Amino acid sequence: MRVTRQQAEENRQTVIDVASRLFREHGFDGIGLKDLMAGAGLTQGAFYKQFESKDDLAAQASRRALESASGRWSAAARSNPDAPLAAVVDFYLSMGHCAEKTDGCPVVALGSDAARQGPAVKAAFENGIEEYLQMLGPWIGTADGDAPDNKAMAILSTMVGAVLLSRAVNDERMSERFLVAAAESVLAQSPVGGAPPSRRQ
Repeated sequence: MRVTRQQAEENRQTVIDVASRLFREHGFDGIGLKDLMAGAGLTQGAFYKQFESKDDLAAQASRRALESASGRWSAAARSNPDAPLAAVVDFYLSMGHCAEKTDGCPVVALGSDAARQGPAVKAAFENGIEEYLQMLGPWIGTADGDAPDNKAMAILSTMVGAVLLSRAVNDERMSERFLVAAAESVLAQSPVGGAPPSRRQ
């Protein structure tokens, strides 16, 4: 049966969505095209009708994952407009987020992999990271003498690093301590302050 143009585009978007999750779970090189396409309910033969290469899919899936992550930050911030940074810290530096291997932050899940990818994947990550920084800026202000982005960069580095380290250890208590320490450090730098995160699971 001939696939309509609309169905082909829907299939393509499904593949991008599925790849954005499976890459976060397995890494760019940890899953092959056959399994990626199977995850989308399609055959491997359909891949090259939709994408130029696996690198092309990796770049598009990275953009999709980072857009989703930015959306989650925005939703958290809207849930507590009086303390948006505290709200983002509450969800991002939580044990629940650490457990989200397929839906969690792509910078944590794929950052080291992205460093070994081509320009298109790196561009997707650069744009996503810039989006994080642009959101952080108004929430934290700037310290005297700091360039506008320096404080936001330091806070983002702290948050990403804490989730990465939290995922890397077996000891659940140590895992949570990384998150709590990072949350306290980040919120201490906020000019509007904010209550410590609830540490929800």
